[in-house]
Amino acid sequence: MAKTLNVGLIGYGFMGRTHSNAYRKVNNFFDLEYRPVLKTVCGLVEEEAKAFAEKWGYESYGTNWRQVIEDPNIDLVDICVPNNLHAEIAIAAAEAGKAILCEKPLALNVAQGKQMVEAVEKAGVANLVSFNYRRVPAVTLAKILIEEGRLGKIFHYRANFLQDWTISADVPQGGMATWRLDVKAAGSGVTGDLLAHCIDTAMWQNGPITQVNATTETFVKQRKHAETGKVEPVGIDDACIFMCRFENGSLGNFESTRYARGHKALYTFEVNGEHASIAWDLHDLHRLSWFDHRDEGKLRGWRSIHVTDHGGEHPYMDKWWVPGLQIGYEHTFVHQIADFLEGLAEGETVHPTFADALETQKVCEAVLLSAREGRWVDVQSVG
Repeated sequence: MAKTLNVGLIGYGFMGRTHSNAYRKVNNFFDLEYRPVLKTVCGLVEEEAKAFAEKWGYESYGTNWRQVIEDPNIDLVDICVPNNLHAEIAIAAAEAGKAILCEKPLALNVAQGKQMVEAVEKAGVANLVSFNYRRVPAVTLAKILIEEGRLGKIFHYRANFLQDWTISADVPQGGMATWRLDVKAAGSGVTGDLLAHCIDTAMWQNGPITQVNATTETFVKQRKHAETGKVEPVGIDDACIFMCRFENGSLGNFESTRYARGHKALYTFEVNGEHASIAWDLHDLHRLSWFDHRDEGKLRGWRSIHVTDHGGEHPYMDKWWVPGLQIGYEHTFVHQIADFLEGLAEGETVHPTFADALETQKVCEAVLLSAREGRWVDVQSVG
């Protein structure tokens, strides 16, 4: 019989839903030593926390996150709140000896991130940051192909993440719905929110980024605050483009914006090596595009690999349906929870840890510094 793992969820927004769904589904598809129990959910508004608890099956609800951490029955603290609250909650949870799952980005800045890493390492608690796109089967397969050396020496890595939801100047900043546009709550705009995903995946697949050269733009300079009604300057980046160098000698090019009309969540990457190239698109997330120059000339060309094989050749897919039946975005969180619970059972570290996410935070901070000062920045010099 599976051991119970009592979960205390802090935050009941979009990410709270994705995590809750994963906890509810994971044991239906993965054979695990632990079974998550949705013990309590905490949020700002009591009525909303109560409604969330009833909808998702949490045993209790509250509005004080410290009570969640102080509860001896809670084993895992799941942090799904705005970025400016991550550090305080995570450090307190570590000091209380709780395992921690934290939404990305790790923190507001590198300084906070370092404090969080120190706290979890001192306490010796399991920790994971929710960079869920690592666990798309096609993205994981790309990582495996690179590690196997099938691409040969890597020359280029390029990625973008495009949205269009903030084009209107009438969109407010701040508050529960649009805190991502408030620099005090978010720390940055597309760099921390979207590019952090691209950077994490890139470094996981292709190794450390050492230098960056960036430019950013804030297209709408002032917005009304959702809670106060006061028109205030906008402090986040609406768009960011940066070049970089990887430790392995390859070059990178990254772009993100919330001003690409027609794109809701266009996340793509392409990796070019001496022998082969791979490409992936979130809008067709179960397919990996592959080109191998070593193929016979008359048959050489891009091929589309449908990453749904049940026979163990494709990551995670043996836990789902028969070959050919694809899965979706929500399953990445199920995979994430499954890996984390398996790591807890076996006493093994599951990545990305707080320390891994700190490296992504350093790149984000270096990107913003480069954009402000108009120069190349060494990543390890920030913070």
